[in-house]
Amino acid sequence: MEGAGYRDNDVLLHWAPVEEAGDSTQIFFSKKDASGSDSCTSEEEPTFDPGYEPDWAVISTVRPRARRSEPTRGAEPSSPRGSWAFSVSLGELKSIRRSKPGLSWAYLVLVTQAGGSLPALHFHRGGTRALLRVLSRYLLLASSPQDSRLYLVFPHDSSALSSSFHQLQLFDQDSSNVVSRFLQDPYSTTFGGFSRVTNFFRGALQPHPEGASPDLPPPPEDEPEPGFEVISCVELGPRPAVERAPPVTEEDWSRHVGPEGRLQQVPALKARIFSGGLSPGLRREAWKFLLGYLSWEGSAEEHKAHVRKKTDEYFRMKLQWKSVSPEQERRNSLLHGYRSLIERDVSRTDRTNKFYEGPQNPGLGLLSDILLTYCMYHFDLGYVQGMSDLLSPILYVIQNEVDAFWCFCGFMELVHGNFEESQETMKRQLGQLLLLLRVLDPPLCDFLDSQDSGSLCFCFRWLLIWFKREFPFPDVLRLWEVLWTGLPGPNLHLLVACAILDMERDTLMLSGFGSNEILKHINELTMKLSVEDVLTRAEALYRQLTACPELPHNVQEVLGLVPPAEPCSPSPSVSPLPLSPTRAPPAPPPPADTAAQPDSSLEILPEEEEEEEGANS
Repeated sequence: MEGAGYRDNDVLLHWAPVEEAGDSTQIFFSKKDASGSDSCTSEEEPTFDPGYEPDWAVISTVRPRARRSEPTRGAEPSSPRGSWAFSVSLGELKSIRRSKPGLSWAYLVLVTQAGGSLPALHFHRGGTRALLRVLSRYLLLASSPQDSRLYLVFPHDSSALSSSFHQLQLFDQDSSNVVSRFLQDPYSTTFGGFSRVTNFFRGALQPHPEGASPDLPPPPEDEPEPGFEVISCVELGPRPAVERAPPVTEEDWSRHVGPEGRLQQVPALKARIFSGGLSPGLRREAWKFLLGYLSWEGSAEEHKAHVRKKTDEYFRMKLQWKSVSPEQERRNSLLHGYRSLIERDVSRTDRTNKFYEGPQNPGLGLLSDILLTYCMYHFDLGYVQGMSDLLSPILYVIQNEVDAFWCFCGFMELVHGNFEESQETMKRQLGQLLLLLRVLDPPLCDFLDSQDSGSLCFCFRWLLIWFKREFPFPDVLRLWEVLWTGLPGPNLHLLVACAILDMERDTLMLSGFGSNEILKHINELTMKLSVEDVLTRAEALYRQLTACPELPHNVQEVLGLVPPAEPCSPSPSVSPLPLSPTRAPPAPPPPADTAAQPDSSLEILPEEEEEEEGANS
């Protein structure tokens, strides 16, 4: 690609495909000013294989692809090299769409204010980052809250506002980028400025040391750091030592079975399961209680009646999809889509486990039948990739189709929000994880922020399927039964994530990893972690937090120490108290009955943004 030129006061982008035998991609921009033209040469960065299937990066929703419209009058072919050449004023751009990660090459599509899209810009040898970085010099590129691959374009029409900020000296000495910072992080930018007003009056009212002039600035060591300072600074005490107990055996369990088969001293029994887990021979019975299929208070006769009722209910739901003929299914795209997705996922779920290995294994058929029946049970949610990973250990332990189905339903009651299309539950959990980590280990948070990893997106798969792919299969069984006790609080899985990061903090920080290396290292932890060590550290972190007398209220809510506050809106934002000094949590979408407010819901394109660019055409 090559481009140069200007028209009036507009910056022009000129695109002309280069010959295959030509030189490396060059990007040129020019603007009518004294400094002449700016140039930027694209620099290739190595691509990174995340080490697992791309489907697990996020849960994406398939949407119909928009048809390409004709180029608008702003796109004028200006090169004889072919019909794909064009030039366009940057002032006419409305948005820029990036290619989906995982392709063998990258591309960009420019959309004009008139609504038309220009021919796609294909980058077979990389260069999209260089182009977006240069465009950000002349435009504000903001990621759309609804589509992470869509950048909204805004002009740099902020000179007067920046000048006012500079005159008030509310922000840093260089306030040229204050509007961009305000759009990206309005809370920290605003309160950071207000803190300077507070510091000004505090300095004016306090007596000055003898011989010191009130007009002189404070010494360098007294200068406040950029951004804002958290009001409540939590000082945690020493981390207590924790020892795990041996697993609960069948003999231990029988001591809690009273007359008529009712369980007695249930809280103490749950505490024992939390401290040591269950012996393998006890899981088939105990998991039915932990997952809510059987009542802790019910008698043996009541349990038998309940199982008969649930068995009849299961087969009625199963008959709903079993009775659909192939001709009917061809006209039922939803059911056909679920069946195809389930068959694909089941065929690759835990195939190394003897219970599921082999081409004609009956366990695979049971997995498919239970998941299709769940689509009848929960029409709104249906089937989403990842559910097969949650069902597989349950069916392996229970080894009964009906019982496994209802135990799976109990598990899904805990985690169904992870699979909702809005992903609000996943965003909230990542925000809560960041909150806990900020209190437990601020230096680690600062390091992750400095490496563009402060959003903790590399923990997404951990929380989505409860570490199913991080531990060996037997360890997953132990981890889940401990988490199902609900002890010591409702979000122990977040402390498990904190424990893993705490175990790896020195490796991450002392090795000087960048964002790619952090993601690679986290993925390489798969099957290398000890579940007992992780659970021991997670419990120690919980005790360390709860022993702090000044624990922030929102941290107490996450740990279940106090009831959560009533939400003030249908979509409450998740904003941890100890915010990162360089990055704000993602803003929630605006309510449907209010006008759009782009300034408070946009994220400015970071200077060093991760992307995957193909090196092969």
